[in-house]
Amino acid sequence: MPFVTLKPGREKSVQRRHPWVFSGAIDRVEGDPGSGETVEVRAPHAGSSTASGAPLALGAYSPHSQIAVRIWTFDPTEVVSPPFFHARLTRAFTTRASLGFGFQSAVTSPSPSAIGHPPSANAYRLVNAESDGLPGLIVDRYGDYLACQFLSAGAEYWKREIVTLLADLLPYAGIYERSDVDVREKEGLPPTTGVLAGSLPPDLVEIEEYGCRFAVDVRGGHKTGFYLDQRDNRALVAEYAEGREVLNCFAYTGAFGVWALKGGAVKVTNVESSAAALDLARRNVELNGLDASKVENVIGDVSHVLRQYRDSRRQFDLIVLDPPKFAESRSQVEKASRGYKDINLLAFKLLRPGGVLFTFSCSGLITPDLFQKIVAGAALDAGRDTQIVRRMTQAPDHPVALNFPEGEYLKGLVCRVE
Repeated sequence: MPFVTLKPGREKSVQRRHPWVFSGAIDRVEGDPGSGETVEVRAPHAGSSTASGAPLALGAYSPHSQIAVRIWTFDPTEVVSPPFFHARLTRAFTTRASLGFGFQSAVTSPSPSAIGHPPSANAYRLVNAESDGLPGLIVDRYGDYLACQFLSAGAEYWKREIVTLLADLLPYAGIYERSDVDVREKEGLPPTTGVLAGSLPPDLVEIEEYGCRFAVDVRGGHKTGFYLDQRDNRALVAEYAEGREVLNCFAYTGAFGVWALKGGAVKVTNVESSAAALDLARRNVELNGLDASKVENVIGDVSHVLRQYRDSRRQFDLIVLDPPKFAESRSQVEKASRGYKDINLLAFKLLRPGGVLFTFSCSGLITPDLFQKIVAGAALDAGRDTQIVRRMTQAPDHPVALNFPEGEYLKGLVCRVE
């Protein structure tokens, strides 16, 4: 088996079971491994806290990425093979069933005493990459369809075997690939989409989310079609919405707005740059039998629209800010911080006294502490005394492995203006 030997002192992160080995941590590579091929990760030959050259882990090699090895297992005696992936997939599905998410499969079914919400959502994440011990692999369920992303060289290398296992373990009408994301370029992989098994998903797949219904574009929508990670935060908006006028920014297909209407909002204004997304937002209002006359859909750049509302002295009782990722790399953190502060400052100025702001960042490089400082600075500059009344994160079907804190990318604050 090919192997990589680490530089002195760089084995510590592997010993802490972090699943990434950066190219700068590698002293040498032996055996000429190909993209995605399994390599053994070895301790340094000198200056190591472990035996010189001792095997530490097995991982997938990526010659094009700064993350040169994504670790499959920290037990170097394991064999990375189809049975290995069968065991990891089975574990991920069992985890979802214990949380109340899951449908009858060859390995598990939903537990009637599951923790959290009852199993009344038929769209959720089945595999969450590194946090499920499967770096670079995303599997989402949308009704009878599975949407997959193979984001790393290792996941791509084992794609055929993984798809075969998914088809054997889970009932499905179709398995569709959505590996059309920029991160693949960093792995030296081209974007790709298409049917992997079964039938092509229809133009729109209808899903249920705790009593709400949504039409999802699995083939062309954002991510794998829908923001599944915001499920519980959408339901939380309903708890604050009664009698309020709501501004839903970066609305996409209007899911936060639907939940606000379900919660008794008197009016919802969705702001979104995509006309096609707002067409789906209208459809989602209809799907739920809600009063379309209470909804205003505005096509435009959120920052520009917020400034227009500020200048016209328009105000709201509840504002949702759910922007896309602002920071793709560490070099972008400062610029992203300014962007987050700008939209939060404008939002605070638009809130009536007693108003509530739901504000989010999905940029993993923006830490929770930094995000809170940004929002606090925005409130200060807006001249608003503000309290944090709730903290939010991603839904439980997007678990975070303790050895992989980068997996906690979504953070949110519920802020009340005095």
